[in-house]
Amino acid sequence: MNTPDSRRISLWTILPLLLGGCAPGVLDPAGPVAAGDRIVLLNALTIMLAIVVPTILATFAFAWWFRAGNTKATYRPDWAYSGRLELLVWSVPALVVIFLGGVGWIGSHDLDPSKPIASKIAPIRVDVVALDWKWLFIYPDQGIASVNRVVAPVGVPVSFRITSATVMNSLFVPQLGGQIYAMAGMETKLNLRADAAGRYRGLSAHYSGKGFPGMTFHMDAVSTEQFAGWVAGARAGGPVLDRAGYLALLKDSENVPPYTYRAVTPGLFDAVVKDSGTMSANRAQDGRQQ
Repeated sequence: MNTPDSRRISLWTILPLLLGGCAPGVLDPAGPVAAGDRIVLLNALTIMLAIVVPTILATFAFAWWFRAGNTKATYRPDWAYSGRLELLVWSVPALVVIFLGGVGWIGSHDLDPSKPIASKIAPIRVDVVALDWKWLFIYPDQGIASVNRVVAPVGVPVSFRITSATVMNSLFVPQLGGQIYAMAGMETKLNLRADAAGRYRGLSAHYSGKGFPGMTFHMDAVSTEQFAGWVAGARAGGPVLDRAGYLALLKDSENVPPYTYRAVTPGLFDAVVKDSGTMSANRAQDGRQQ
């Protein structure tokens, strides 16, 4: 029987399931960059609400005051201009634009993705290659690599060098902040830091074909001891990422589970940047000839 009580119970049963699909994002920061991003967003929202809220209230106030039954309202059909009103109408939006521009200008410089994060601890270097449809993370100092998983110590900055071996892509870890494009033949930089232990969702923020929905990864922030143990475990087993292994990895694949390489050919990332840049130039030249 479909009673009001049963409908209410069904609503409270379904609501947690719907909310359970909401993953933590930029408003739930776990690092300094994401915290700065949240401040910029909240400041911009506050500035915009300063004009949006009064406008909405004024709309209701005018509708109520100039209603047909209000004899106190003055009917002025020939009214056309008011200098004071013009000043108000133009100055408030101008101030909003100035404030938003200031927030964006300061925030874009303070949170520049290529700007190193101030720390007494040397950063972990990670080279990133966007593939179809997976992420390759190379640790040049440790001599290992992983697919669809980043591991870093808590409180230690991570310095990413990012490129793409195929189409344009974009690396994004919402809770740690920063979203930077990966482009063939180019190298972009991103600096992040996790200040709390945990697993943070990473994703591609740029559509790249049929395997795009599964192009996700995890960034695990662990203790220094756990990170050393993970590196040792990766070195103990798994394949070698040489040129033959890279060519095999370059083939299209979807929803690839994380795994590691016990060794990496030195200079592989730089070779990928050079090779993908050459391929992109050749494709552009072929397109012009056609």
